[in-house]
Amino acid sequence: MPFQHPEEIGYGRAIKRYVTRKDSGHPRYLELNSYRFLHPAWPHSKRFTRRLIDDAATITDAELAALLGFEWRARLTAAWLIGVDRREAFRERIGNLLLDSEVCYSGRGYCFALARLGTHADAELLSAYLDRYLPRTDLRYDQPDALGALLRLDAQLDTHHADRFIQPDGLWDQWVQALVHLSNQPGYTPDEQRRWTDLQCDFAGGWMRP
Repeated sequence: MPFQHPEEIGYGRAIKRYVTRKDSGHPRYLELNSYRFLHPAWPHSKRFTRRLIDDAATITDAELAALLGFEWRARLTAAWLIGVDRREAFRERIGNLLLDSEVCYSGRGYCFALARLGTHADAELLSAYLDRYLPRTDLRYDQPDALGALLRLDAQLDTHHADRFIQPDGLWDQWVQALVHLSNQPGYTPDEQRRWTDLQCDFAGGWMRP
């Protein structure tokens, strides 16, 4: 998919307003990528959260589409705004971007958005991603985020999409064990991936809203 700067289609202001705005001294996309905002003790948490939720409600679908057509910073931010406001119209676009995995970092935002949308269709998109990328033990993409999102959806929907991936010696174990330094690391257990997704979705639900 070709990249197109939002300025070329009349939405250049969306980059400054939503992607590079500074609610903490650093651009929003950097904070979203670092996950620092998930820690309640962070001194900028209330302002960052309030403004992210407000922007998720006010950004237009056209602006979101423009951001999704650009590079990773814009895509990551757009995915978070879509997830926070549960813009279901973007489900297919988010799913396709996740499967294509064209750029770094933005995939974690896509997984978050699908977890927030919270339907069987989203679980199927995450399953399709894991089917494609867990066998690729040479690729360290967004497999952990996708698994965490799928586990959360299973818990919400009372389904078992993730079971076949996390069975002993299954695709998840094979992917983790492919790199020696990841073997037996607690941060790569399915429970830990689910915990991180829960933190993100709870944040998006406004648990730090003043």
